[in-house]
Amino acid sequence: MGRVILTISCLFILSAAGSLWAADQDTPYSIAGVRVDRPVEEFADRLIMESAMPVRFQGYLKEVELKPVAGIKTGLIAYGNCADPGHIVRIKIKYADPSKAYFERLLKRFKQRFGDPDEWRGDPFHVLIAWKWSFVDDKGNHISLTLQHNTQDRDQKMGNAVKLNLNNAIEAERNCYLDKRARQKKDVPQPAAKLPDWELLIPR
Repeated sequence: MGRVILTISCLFILSAAGSLWAADQDTPYSIAGVRVDRPVEEFADRLIMESAMPVRFQGYLKEVELKPVAGIKTGLIAYGNCADPGHIVRIKIKYADPSKAYFERLLKRFKQRFGDPDEWRGDPFHVLIAWKWSFVDDKGNHISLTLQHNTQDRDQKMGNAVKLNLNNAIEAERNCYLDKRARQKKDVPQPAAKLPDWELLIPR
Protein backbone atom coordinates (compact mmCIF):
# COMPACT_ATOMS: atom_id res chain seq x y z
CA MET A 1 0.00 0.00 0.00
CA GLY A 2 2.84 2.35 0.94
CA ARG A 3 4.56 1.65 -2.37
CA VAL A 4 1.36 2.48 -4.28
CA ILE A 5 0.98 5.78 -2.40
CA LEU A 6 4.65 6.62 -3.05
CA THR A 7 4.24 5.85 -6.76
CA ILE A 8 1.12 7.99 -7.03
CA SER A 9 2.85 10.83 -5.17
CA CYS A 10 5.83 10.68 -7.51
CA LEU A 11 3.58 10.70 -10.57
CA PHE A 12 1.69 13.70 -9.19
CA ILE A 13 4.91 15.62 -8.53
CA LEU A 14 6.25 14.83 -12.00
CA SER A 15 2.94 15.83 -13.57
CA ALA A 16 2.87 19.14 -11.68
CA ALA A 17 6.48 19.86 -12.59
CA GLY A 18 5.71 19.07 -16.21
CA SER A 19 2.75 21.43 -16.16
CA LEU A 20 4.88 24.21 -14.71
CA TRP A 21 7.56 23.61 -17.32
CA ALA A 22 4.99 23.66 -20.11
CA ALA A 23 3.40 26.84 -18.77
CA ASP A 24 6.81 28.47 -18.52
CA GLN A 25 7.61 27.40 -22.08
CA ASP A 26 4.48 29.24 -23.26
CA THR A 27 5.47 32.43 -21.43
CA PRO A 28 6.95 35.00 -23.83
CA TYR A 29 10.21 36.67 -22.82
CA SER A 30 11.76 37.90 -26.05
CA ILE A 31 11.13 39.43 -29.44
CA ALA A 32 13.52 40.64 -32.17
CA GLY A 33 16.34 38.77 -30.45
CA VAL A 34 16.07 40.80 -27.19
CA ARG A 35 14.80 39.37 -23.90
CA VAL A 36 13.26 40.95 -20.81
CA ASP A 37 14.79 40.00 -17.41
CA ARG A 38 18.33 40.11 -18.86
CA PRO A 39 21.05 42.82 -18.71
CA VAL A 40 20.87 45.24 -21.61
CA GLU A 41 24.61 44.79 -22.25
CA GLU A 42 23.95 41.23 -23.42
CA PHE A 43 22.21 42.62 -26.50
CA ALA A 44 24.55 45.53 -27.28
CA ASP A 45 25.14 44.12 -30.77
CA ARG A 46 21.39 44.45 -31.51
CA LEU A 47 20.93 47.91 -29.99
CA ILE A 48 22.02 51.48 -30.72
CA MET A 49 23.50 51.95 -27.25
CA GLU A 50 24.37 55.64 -27.79
CA SER A 51 20.63 56.36 -28.25
CA ALA A 52 19.84 55.56 -24.60
CA MET A 53 17.88 58.24 -22.77
CA PRO A 54 15.41 58.50 -19.84
CA VAL A 55 11.76 57.74 -20.59
CA ARG A 56 9.54 60.80 -20.41
CA PHE A 57 7.39 60.78 -17.25
CA GLN A 58 9.04 57.49 -16.22
CA GLY A 59 12.35 58.63 -14.82
CA TYR A 60 12.98 55.19 -13.35
CA LEU A 61 13.48 53.77 -16.86
CA LYS A 62 15.79 54.38 -19.81
CA GLU A 63 15.10 53.41 -23.41
CA VAL A 64 17.48 52.41 -26.17
CA GLU A 65 16.68 51.93 -29.86
CA LEU A 66 16.75 48.61 -31.65
CA LYS A 67 18.99 48.26 -34.70
CA PRO A 68 17.20 47.60 -38.02
CA VAL A 69 15.44 44.22 -38.22
CA ALA A 70 13.57 42.92 -41.27
CA GLY A 71 9.81 43.37 -40.77
CA ILE A 72 10.24 45.90 -37.94
CA LYS A 73 10.03 49.68 -38.37
CA THR A 74 11.16 50.73 -34.89
CA GLY A 75 11.93 49.14 -31.55
CA LEU A 76 12.48 50.57 -28.07
CA ILE A 77 14.03 48.56 -25.26
CA ALA A 78 13.43 49.87 -21.72
CA TYR A 79 15.62 49.01 -18.76
CA GLY A 80 15.74 50.03 -15.12
CA ASN A 81 18.05 52.62 -13.62
CA CYS A 82 17.20 52.33 -9.93
CA ALA A 83 16.27 48.97 -8.36
CA ASP A 84 18.20 46.86 -10.86
CA PRO A 85 20.13 49.16 -13.24
CA GLY A 86 20.46 47.84 -16.77
CA HIS A 87 17.83 45.12 -16.27
CA ILE A 88 15.49 44.97 -19.32
CA VAL A 89 11.85 45.36 -18.29
CA ARG A 90 9.99 46.26 -21.50
CA ILE A 91 10.21 45.75 -25.25
CA LYS A 92 8.09 47.83 -27.66
CA ILE A 93 8.09 46.99 -31.35
CA LYS A 94 6.37 48.69 -34.29
CA TYR A 95 5.99 46.47 -37.34
CA ALA A 96 6.93 47.72 -40.80
CA ASP A 97 3.53 46.72 -42.28
CA PRO A 98 0.78 48.95 -40.77
CA SER A 99 -2.16 47.25 -42.50
CA LYS A 100 -5.17 45.62 -40.84
CA ALA A 101 -4.57 42.47 -42.90
CA TYR A 102 -1.08 42.14 -41.42
CA PHE A 103 -2.50 42.64 -37.93
CA GLU A 104 -4.96 39.80 -38.50
CA ARG A 105 -2.09 37.54 -39.57
CA LEU A 106 -0.14 38.49 -36.45
CA LEU A 107 -3.16 37.94 -34.20
CA LYS A 108 -3.72 34.49 -35.66
CA ARG A 109 -0.11 33.51 -34.96
CA PHE A 110 -0.23 34.98 -31.45
CA LYS A 111 -3.34 32.93 -30.68
CA GLN A 112 -1.73 29.77 -32.03
CA ARG A 113 1.22 30.25 -29.69
CA PHE A 114 -0.36 31.76 -26.58
CA GLY A 115 -4.07 30.89 -26.80
CA ASP A 116 -6.92 33.38 -26.75
CA PRO A 117 -6.18 36.83 -25.25
CA ASP A 118 -7.06 37.49 -21.62
CA GLU A 119 -8.26 41.05 -22.02
CA TRP A 120 -9.57 43.56 -24.55
CA ARG A 121 -7.52 46.79 -24.34
CA GLY A 122 -8.91 48.70 -27.30
CA ASP A 123 -11.70 51.27 -27.39
CA PRO A 124 -15.44 50.46 -27.71
CA PHE A 125 -15.54 51.61 -31.34
CA HIS A 126 -12.54 49.50 -32.41
CA VAL A 127 -10.64 52.55 -33.66
CA LEU A 128 -7.81 51.22 -31.51
CA ILE A 129 -7.74 47.41 -31.57
CA ALA A 130 -5.65 45.93 -28.78
CA TRP A 131 -5.52 42.48 -27.17
CA LYS A 132 -3.60 41.58 -24.04
CA TRP A 133 -2.24 38.30 -22.72
CA SER A 134 -1.09 37.89 -19.10
CA PHE A 135 1.35 35.32 -17.74
CA VAL A 136 2.94 34.32 -14.44
CA ASP A 137 6.03 32.14 -14.78
CA ASP A 138 7.43 29.62 -12.30
CA LYS A 139 9.57 32.36 -10.71
CA GLY A 140 6.54 34.53 -9.99
CA ASN A 141 7.29 37.06 -12.74
CA HIS A 142 4.22 38.86 -14.07
CA ILE A 143 4.53 39.31 -17.82
CA SER A 144 2.06 40.98 -20.17
CA LEU A 145 1.94 40.92 -23.95
CA THR A 146 -0.17 43.43 -25.90
CA LEU A 147 -0.76 43.42 -29.64
CA GLN A 148 -2.48 46.44 -31.15
CA HIS A 149 -3.61 47.94 -34.45
CA ASN A 150 -4.38 51.61 -34.98
CA THR A 151 -4.65 53.73 -38.12
CA GLN A 152 -6.88 56.56 -36.87
CA ASP A 153 -6.16 57.61 -33.27
CA ARG A 154 -3.21 60.03 -33.49
CA ASP A 155 -2.80 59.95 -29.70
CA GLN A 156 -1.80 56.29 -29.91
CA LYS A 157 1.04 54.52 -31.70
CA MET A 158 0.04 54.21 -35.36
CA GLY A 159 0.08 50.97 -37.34
CA ASN A 160 0.76 47.56 -35.77
CA ALA A 161 2.71 47.29 -32.55
CA VAL A 162 3.50 44.82 -29.79
CA LYS A 163 4.56 45.48 -26.20
CA LEU A 164 6.14 42.94 -23.85
CA ASN A 165 6.25 44.02 -20.19
CA LEU A 166 7.96 42.50 -17.15
CA ASN A 167 5.44 44.17 -14.85
CA ASN A 168 6.81 43.28 -11.42
CA ALA A 169 10.26 44.60 -12.42
CA ILE A 170 8.74 47.85 -13.74
CA GLU A 171 6.88 48.26 -10.44
CA ALA A 172 10.11 47.65 -8.49
CA GLU A 173 11.87 50.34 -10.53
CA ARG A 174 9.02 52.77 -9.97
CA ASN A 175 8.92 52.18 -6.21
CA CYS A 176 12.69 52.56 -5.95
CA TYR A 177 12.54 55.86 -7.85
CA LEU A 178 9.68 57.23 -5.72
CA ASP A 179 11.45 56.24 -2.49
CA LYS A 180 14.60 58.07 -3.60
CA ARG A 181 12.65 61.19 -4.52
CA ALA A 182 10.81 61.15 -1.20
CA ARG A 183 14.11 60.95 0.69
CA GLN A 184 15.62 63.77 -1.36
CA LYS A 185 12.61 66.03 -0.74
CA LYS A 186 12.83 65.31 2.97
CA ASP A 187 16.47 66.37 3.06
CA VAL A 188 16.02 69.60 1.06
CA PRO A 189 14.08 72.56 2.53
CA GLN A 190 11.06 73.36 0.36
CA PRO A 191 10.56 76.99 -0.78
CA ALA A 192 7.42 78.82 0.23
CA ALA A 193 4.53 78.54 -2.24
CA LYS A 194 4.27 81.48 -4.65
CA LEU A 195 1.13 83.10 -5.97
CA PRO A 196 0.52 82.24 -9.65
CA ASP A 197 1.33 84.73 -12.39
CA TRP A 198 -2.02 84.67 -14.16
CA GLU A 199 -0.58 86.34 -17.27
CA LEU A 200 1.51 83.23 -17.82
CA LEU A 201 -1.39 80.85 -17.23
CA ILE A 202 -4.11 82.40 -19.41
CA PRO A 203 -3.96 82.27 -23.23
CA ARG A 204 -3.41 85.62 -24.93
